[in-house]
Amino acid sequence: MARSYGTSTARVEGLKRMFAHIRVLIVALMTAGPALAQAQAPATASAKPVKMVVLGDSLSAGLGLSAPAAFPARLQKALSDKGIKVDMINAGVSGDTTSGGRDRLDWSVPEGTEAVILELGANDALRGIDPAITRAALTDILTRLKARKIAVLLCGMLAPPNYGSEYAARFNAIYPELSKSFGVPLYPFFLEGVASEAKLNQADGIHPTAEGVDIIVKNILPTVEAFIGTISGQRS
Repeated sequence: MARSYGTSTARVEGLKRMFAHIRVLIVALMTAGPALAQAQAPATASAKPVKMVVLGDSLSAGLGLSAPAAFPARLQKALSDKGIKVDMINAGVSGDTTSGGRDRLDWSVPEGTEAVILELGANDALRGIDPAITRAALTDILTRLKARKIAVLLCGMLAPPNYGSEYAARFNAIYPELSKSFGVPLYPFFLEGVASEAKLNQADGIHPTAEGVDIIVKNILPTVEAFIGTISGQRS
């Protein structure tokens, strides 16, 4: 009987010790909870939306389209579908030239902006503006954005053939040369896959339809993803 009683007592003591260990573990986990939440806070903060401005003309402003069908809104949607959060501002002004974009830069790109997609120059080319003026305006825009530590994705434009090959050569060279000199990424031609495609342009033959905008977004998306990736990397 004594032996049986002793065995029962050992079991009881063993159970007591086991429950004591469980209580200690529970208390430790409850205490560690706030610390774990704090440790995870930086990761959450780093996932905050990138504040982006599309500084452009009617091609990005969405002339002839509803606001949700314009390039900035469609790009934001495409990025969101990939889990990339962006606070987007459509700073496109129809008819704007590179000089016009430069003149309104400070109020079009508010404080706190982290990234700018720069889409200007189509109206310069259509009006036959001296490429030296276009280059100077874009240079000023890039210089001022760099001074503000705002990342820039430069969208190239191509001159129409009606001003001759010499004009086209001078104009078309602006974008790759500025991209190289300022060290900013370049998307060579904003209207890639859409220009000269009648079914993807409105009746004027210049401005994309909603379907055309979606093609532009699809084509530029990998470049924009890489662009945002560099910004996210600089945050950490």
